[in-house]
Amino acid sequence: MIDFSQALQDKIDIIIQNWIEAVRSDEQIESAKQLTYTSVRDSLPIVLQAIVTMLSQSEESDIRTLIEQSLDHGTLRAKQGYEAEEIAREYRLLRRVIFEALDPDLLKSSAAEVSRAYRLIDNALDEVIADCFKTYTQERLQGLQDLQNQLQLTNQELTRLLRTSQENLSHLAHELKTPLNSIIGYSELFLRQTNNPRVKDSAPNLAHIDKVLSNGRRLLRLINDTLEISRYDAGRIKLQLIATNVRSAIGNVVEIIEPLAKAKNLEIAVECDPVLDRVMTDYLRLQQIITNLASNAIRYTQAGTIIIKTELLSDKYWSISITDTGIGIASEDCERIFMPYFRADNSLGSCIPDSTGLGLAIVARLVNLLQGKIELVSEVGVGSSFTVTFPLELDQF
Repeated sequence: MIDFSQALQDKIDIIIQNWIEAVRSDEQIESAKQLTYTSVRDSLPIVLQAIVTMLSQSEESDIRTLIEQSLDHGTLRAKQGYEAEEIAREYRLLRRVIFEALDPDLLKSSAAEVSRAYRLIDNALDEVIADCFKTYTQERLQGLQDLQNQLQLTNQELTRLLRTSQENLSHLAHELKTPLNSIIGYSELFLRQTNNPRVKDSAPNLAHIDKVLSNGRRLLRLINDTLEISRYDAGRIKLQLIATNVRSAIGNVVEIIEPLAKAKNLEIAVECDPVLDRVMTDYLRLQQIITNLASNAIRYTQAGTIIIKTELLSDKYWSISITDTGIGIASEDCERIFMPYFRADNSLGSCIPDSTGLGLAIVARLVNLLQGKIELVSEVGVGSSFTVTFPLELDQF
């Protein structure tokens, strides 16, 4: 008689490895491509260990331990940005990988033993999936509530934008229209379905929540970017000058944006001048500049490398450049690229969904605030290079 609990115990490591490879290679699980090995693995070893324990007991074994150990999986996947269909595919892949690993032992077993092993593992995975979706839905609903609270908090400051130019208001109204209509439409659909218990936790219904959250976050990002420009134009941004290690600031930015680059198979190369370890500047604003420029480079680059390079120019000035191998910017657009809401008119750039047309406008204002200057060299189809020159010490006003 085959001891399936021991067989599974012996194969846990290979099951985990094969499952992670299957998840990462699955074209319909896009979210996993932006996560580290550890983040994808999550609580899988605990789930497998619980199944081992269950297989060693009788058919009437209580599987609540397994369920309780894996409740956090749905919450974590929601925080990681997974869609409901992606989680379902993960569990289908897990079932396949488990039985592929146990296949040699199953072939040596009796029909009754095989039937018992299939039934116990299937029941365990079914229970885990059900509880996973419950916690996933709860986290999504909490995210929706948090988003609503954020939108309400920004509403008062947004009304102050009425004092800006009519042209900016026209651009803002146009940009807000699409995500706002989507939020309203999907919210109404979701609310109509919440009273129907048969569809409340279904994958289509969870997809509606995803749409609301996605468009809500896009709207909130646009509002926050607009408010950032408004605060600068009103002279309300105050600098906090500290001795800054530029390499450290860049390292923190790269850690944040690297998953975005890996998702597109892009390489990020960093070349830092080691002497730039005590530059007097506003650390957070410098990071914001680097993040906006580097994120833009990733957004508009389909293949190649993003290069972040710093250089000491003299005893008074230093520079940082972000160079990409992206779609490039036409010469007639280079002078206007830092204007709010401006987007370069080309067939590739116009299709970028996450652009608000405000990122470079914010960069230009922050560079000016840090007493620097920004230059752009770009060629369509070749790439772009943004170079910012800063003083080593800012003048005090």
